[in-house]
Amino acid sequence: MRIVIGCDHTGVALKVALQETALAEHSVIDVGTDSTDSVDYPDIARAAVAILRKGDADRAILICGTGVGMAIAAGRHRGIRAATCSDPYVAEMSRRHNDANVLCLGARVVGYGMAESIVRTWLHADFDGGRHARRVEKIEGTA
Repeated sequence: MRIVIGCDHTGVALKVALQETALAEHSVIDVGTDSTDSVDYPDIARAAVAILRKGDADRAILICGTGVGMAIAAGRHRGIRAATCSDPYVAEMSRRHNDANVLCLGARVVGYGMAESIVRTWLHADFDGGRHARRVEKIEGTA
């Protein structure tokens, strides 16, 4: 699977750890940042979403302090369904019921082990379709 990953300055360590573990078997496009110098998370979200919407990645993972800012910034773009997840169950349901294509994590909220479990669960969960497809179509404005 092709994954685009990005983070602000608070998520650098978590991003690196995930690339070495949960994402090691995937093709990863890293849109930054690689420094703890302050950056604006909407810029990172925009870069990742552009790659995802262009079709050069299958899904995206975005990391900031809480995951909320990245989810808001990413979710502003058509076709993007961003979910902030803090446990594997929510991650699985975001895929199965909402067809989330962007996973947002809070580096100040989840530890490395939990983040790894969330990412693995999210990457392996499939969209259930059925009645959920109708709802996603309403979110997208196609129904």
